[in-house]
Amino acid sequence: MGLPLPAWRSVTSIAVALFAILLSVSPRYGYHRDELYFRYLSDHLDWGYVDQPPLTPLLVRAFRVVFGDSLLAFRLLPALAAAVLVVLVALIARELGGGGPAQVLSAFGVATGAYTLILGHTVLTASLDLPFWAAGILFALKALLRGQPRWWMAVGLVLGLATYNKYLIVMLVLGLAAGLALAGPRRTLISPWLWAGAVIALALAAPNLIYQATHDWPQVTMAGALGENKGGEMRVLFVPMQLILFGPVVSVIGAFGWWRLWRDRRVRALAVAYPVIAVVTLVSGGRFDYPAGLILLLFAAGCVSAEQAGIDRARQARASLVFNGLGSALLALPLIPVGGLAATPVPAINEVARESVGWPEFDAAVLGVLRSLPPDEQARAVIVTGNYGEHGSLVRAGLPRVHSGHNQLWAYGPPPESGTVAILVNTGRREYFDTCEPRARVDNGVGIDNEEQGTTVWLCRGLRQPWSVLWPHFRHFS
Repeated sequence: MGLPLPAWRSVTSIAVALFAILLSVSPRYGYHRDELYFRYLSDHLDWGYVDQPPLTPLLVRAFRVVFGDSLLAFRLLPALAAAVLVVLVALIARELGGGGPAQVLSAFGVATGAYTLILGHTVLTASLDLPFWAAGILFALKALLRGQPRWWMAVGLVLGLATYNKYLIVMLVLGLAAGLALAGPRRTLISPWLWAGAVIALALAAPNLIYQATHDWPQVTMAGALGENKGGEMRVLFVPMQLILFGPVVSVIGAFGWWRLWRDRRVRALAVAYPVIAVVTLVSGGRFDYPAGLILLLFAAGCVSAEQAGIDRARQARASLVFNGLGSALLALPLIPVGGLAATPVPAINEVARESVGWPEFDAAVLGVLRSLPPDEQARAVIVTGNYGEHGSLVRAGLPRVHSGHNQLWAYGPPPESGTVAILVNTGRREYFDTCEPRARVDNGVGIDNEEQGTTVWLCRGLRQPWSVLWPHFRHFS
């Protein structure tokens, strides 16, 4: 029996509508801290960075060159990635036997999921990561369900390319391998086509591995820092965030999808992959969104079950997804006026919204301290920030001699030795100066309790040792 016809017209319409909606709200609030970081890295392109591979900064550079440096142009990239994700998940539903209703249902559910909207609104490494996961899962389904093992080579191609964006794709490999070993079909593990795909993936990923090996495995250091700093918090949030990521309705439908995959011996390995990745994430203290790609697979499978349960069940699922989407949009997109945002639960749940507010006020506070200095001190003063968002915002605002020890920025070197007058923001290294005095306090003006709100801007004089000696003490990962 052949596959159902693809519902191209309806699915494409949903993807285009999502793209348009995301662009229409993209200028609201402001840049997220990660976007400011990527903007800076896009002017310092390299084969890799201590906290990520090169693809996202490279694409940011390309989009800036082609479309300009505005926030709207900047966010074309994630909006496009979200639209592609919608199409891929609909194709996953089709691969699982879903006809037009299941494909449309899965496309609509993904397009209106909170996590999709956040990633489609903001340039994050995960914005590109989910389409890679979806493509890898789609091709794995083709290999497992069609009896056409050559599709494992396509899986290998996707996995290899995905390593240039984020090494998290290794989790998908781990989950799938464990699933095949535990639930079968185990003969797949000795398929020459699967191993050919593995060779393709390793060949494509080799430059990344070489970079890591020749730079003392910075990604391992970064992962360790994240687990140490946020591991406990991520473990507590893991279960509730599995329900919130794409909305509770998607999670409920996904539960039925898991059962559908489990009952089919051909794809039972993918049902096992989700709990395997969940356990690895919990043990390692990884982020709660690591299994997000498999949640979308489970949801697509659940949409197929809803379609096959009859038209009434499909209509109920569609109506529930409408309400799910409305709640997700309020949570994920900058729809609430910024002046009233603090009075809602959104900032506490959505870190992207919270950390996209207040950058002009932050820049103004630091600039005010710089301009208060006598001309000779202004000419040699340096600015040192505690995180890459602060650094990127000040650089974008045109302030001179801005430095940070956060992640990759530390590698770009210490301030000049002439910078014995320093403006310090969100860094506690004031003991390296003879005197430090508070000169300003950051206030975003709308009461959003984010990382910059209430930060003191310090003016320090009398550097006690050369910057070249002190700079290692400013390095930190998070």
